[in-house]
Amino acid sequence: MTRPGAVFRLCGALQVVVRLWWRTASHSLDAMKLILASSSPRRAEILRNAGIEFEVRPADVEEFSVPNESPEEMVVRLAQAKAGLVAREFGGGRDAVIVLGADTAVVLDHKIFGKPGDAASARSMLEALSGRTHRVLTGISLLSIPNAAMRAAFESTEVTLAPLTHEEMEDYIRSGEPFDKAGGYAIQGRAGCYITRVEGCFFNVVGLPLARLYALLRSLGWTPDSSR
Repeated sequence: MTRPGAVFRLCGALQVVVRLWWRTASHSLDAMKLILASSSPRRAEILRNAGIEFEVRPADVEEFSVPNESPEEMVVRLAQAKAGLVAREFGGGRDAVIVLGADTAVVLDHKIFGKPGDAASARSMLEALSGRTHRVLTGISLLSIPNAAMRAAFESTEVTLAPLTHEEMEDYIRSGEPFDKAGGYAIQGRAGCYITRVEGCFFNVVGLPLARLYALLRSLGWTPDSSR
């Protein structure tokens, strides 16, 4: 016959075990590491300045448009491809992570401007954008692991560029700044001198619509303390 005292001691031990398990499980559920599937220093800076902790895992995805695809569809598709590629690295793991993919493009007169590969391409882009208002589109995609939840959206911002002289264009191209930027310019850099109007999210033009991203992260259960 089991003594009452032994039963009480056993129950107490079980309660301790359950409490420890719950604390461990709760911590595991709350910890949601954010993975940035991009090598862009500008996107990393936006997250860092917002106090959002993350890790960088660049995604090597070929950026191109497909027939009958709108610019909005293209940036979302590419963002999903980048997030999906990096998410494969965590597919078999037990840690809770959210992978963030993003893609940015400049659009003018239904034409998509990517990153110029040389001075001639940069010059052509700047000549087209000079004195005009264009749109900057950024697609973002979030993949939550291991529960496979997904979120995707795009942000659009209108940007007006002042008329540029030939000398201003050539000076800007010689600075080297246009070559890894969609549309051939950086609003947060030297090109900021030529931007006369921004209608919409400024961070979207830099490469990551922060408010839209924050809302999507929260919809997946992420909190500012999740990745700390």
